[in-house]
Amino acid sequence: MTVTEPARERATERLLRSAARQSYDPDIDIDWDAPPVPGLWWMQPERMSLYGTPLWDRLTPEQRITLSAHELASIASVGIWFEVVLMQLLLRQVYAGDPRDARTHFALTEVGDETRHAVMFGRAVAAMGVPAYGPRPAMKRIGRLGQVALYGPSAYAGILIGEEPVDRWQRELARDERVQPLARMVARIHVTEEARHVTFAREELAQATARPMGRTELRWHQSITARIGYCTMRSLVHPDAYAAVGLDPAEARRVALGNEHYRATIAWMGEKVVPFLAEQGLVAERHRKIWRASFLMP
Repeated sequence: MTVTEPARERATERLLRSAARQSYDPDIDIDWDAPPVPGLWWMQPERMSLYGTPLWDRLTPEQRITLSAHELASIASVGIWFEVVLMQLLLRQVYAGDPRDARTHFALTEVGDETRHAVMFGRAVAAMGVPAYGPRPAMKRIGRLGQVALYGPSAYAGILIGEEPVDRWQRELARDERVQPLARMVARIHVTEEARHVTFAREELAQATARPMGRTELRWHQSITARIGYCTMRSLVHPDAYAAVGLDPAEARRVALGNEHYRATIAWMGEKVVPFLAEQGLVAERHRKIWRASFLMP
């Protein structure tokens, strides 16, 4: 359903008021000098890629906790890269937009939020003392495509694929008292501010798909959306993270990708965003193989 311009403007103004009321400053709101708590995880063990596999059983408790730090760092460093791509897309909207418009104001507000988030993730990885693995080459190719070719529906679909699954995972992480306070606070800050970004992207996507599209254009957006889902989910855990606990990266990655427990975790992460994308006409049956390979769709 198409939303009228006055209604869109009012909705965006509400998001701007929310940003003014509830935003964090990670420099102040996170205790960066606090040492890690011995024995706590860096992420939920049940959400880790090897959980429930024979490789997991071979690891000592200390190795499992170490691996949790490296998997979290991998996801966070992919998040940094994603925030940079997202900011480029938003700034393109600002460049073409009306500086008087509330949506332009919110896009700029979101760029400010994402800048703080990228710095926060980088500081968290540094505080953990582990590498920033970053995205794999396929994801970087998608990013280069996004800089020049993503627009309209596929741009906002890509934003939602990058934000909503991780948001659901972080909401659970932020409540888990088995997890280090630093990781929980980073997650809490991120999900609080990302909630506004998700609302904005959903509204913009619904508006973009409401306009008439030809068959070729629609298929292009459907294809790009499926490939973004695949590359994003496959890039969360870099294979090199497994070497930190003495595992062979290639073998561990094969085990992780075949791990039904991990596949179920990815599907759980995408339970909200995939049906919404389908409602907007961006999930096509001919791309089911790609969606299933992303694990976002069973």
